[in-house]
Amino acid sequence: MSVLDDFQQWKGFLSERVGQAKGLGMDDNSIQDIAYELGDYLAKDVQPQNEQEMLLRDLWKVAGPEEQKMMAELMVKMVSDGKQ
Repeated sequence: MSVLDDFQQWKGFLSERVGQAKGLGMDDNSIQDIAYELGDYLAKDVQPQNEQEMLLRDLWKVAGPEEQKMMAELMVKMVSDGKQ
């Protein structure tokens, strides 16, 4: 089973990766930049596996670059604050 099959698993996976990045000394801006790049890749090249991912992809596609960056920041914040 892929982490993309279940949204809760995806958030857990993302939370672990953010924690690892912070543990390696990455600052929030660098983590958010990577999240933006990942969001762009997922929206363009990966088929959504559930309703939540479909919604995120659709929002990403209609958002401008600044809005996409905000979405990436919010995803990082959501998994960083433990509000999964």
